[in-house]
Amino acid sequence: MEQRYLGRSGLRVSRTALGTMTWGRDTDADEAATQLMAFADAGGTLVDTADVYSEGEAERILGGLLGEIVPRDELVLATKAVARRTEGPFGGGASRGALLSALDGSLRRIGVDHVDLWQLHAWDANVPVEETLSAVDHAITSGKVRYAGISNYSGWQLATAAMTPSTHPLISTQVEYSLLERGIEREVAPAAQHHGLGLLPWAPLGRGVLTAKYRNGTPADSRGASAHFAGYVEQHRNDRAARIVQAVATAAEGLGTSALCVALAWVRDRPGVVAPVVGARDTNQLLASLETEQLTLPPAIRAALDDVSAIELGYPERPMP
Repeated sequence: MEQRYLGRSGLRVSRTALGTMTWGRDTDADEAATQLMAFADAGGTLVDTADVYSEGEAERILGGLLGEIVPRDELVLATKAVARRTEGPFGGGASRGALLSALDGSLRRIGVDHVDLWQLHAWDANVPVEETLSAVDHAITSGKVRYAGISNYSGWQLATAAMTPSTHPLISTQVEYSLLERGIEREVAPAAQHHGLGLLPWAPLGRGVLTAKYRNGTPADSRGASAHFAGYVEQHRNDRAARIVQAVATAAEGLGTSALCVALAWVRDRPGVVAPVVGARDTNQLLASLETEQLTLPPAIRAALDDVSAIELGYPERPMP
């Protein structure tokens, strides 16, 4: 698998990342082990998790697989903090105390002495950004974190964090980005490129809708039929999405590949993107995503997909005439 540098840093990661949001809920430890092995065998290195995925179980499962399935030093481990885990004073948020407490918990659950990429899961309006970034600096200086990034920040929030004096610059931002969700192109993506942050798209398959499996209903084994993911998927099931999915399916038929591969290749090779984060319920889904490594979209097809999924840019994102 091709390796790319993450943002303006020397950290190299695989251009597809393995997401673990379903681990410990829809994906048990045995299935997670098979996924991790398949991902590593394909040359994948970047594994993304978070302290709140399945209430910490995703991190625990990942930790149990290190060494046994894949050596620790062959993976780039990424986790997140800020989201609320408990109601205690240090159970969430971006204060110095909460962040460092969350980091210690993540290291304990994964069973490692450091993570390679520590991400702030959301902006916290109640905490001065200087305090938040001082915790990040301390985490890196202490050796518990190698690099830091952000997630789900708006354009102005990203710019504010990037321009706040800090010893260790942020190198990445993880945001939703797909043919169905291109809103980051208004401000977030340009800000990230300007400040040297690599893009890590989550939900690159439009929360599963771009695989075309929902065109004729809701498969019983899909996330759309799951009690805790149905609303997550439903957000991208509308008339606009149907037109885009049809275009993706047509392109896939012409190329002799799957709609999944077309949609994933489109976002993987967008400007500023380093590695889409692919979450799979089972290994077959993951293997289908890994087939994208062999695909580069022809310019004509890429242009057609750009057109059918285009978003309207208004003032001031759109240049004045």
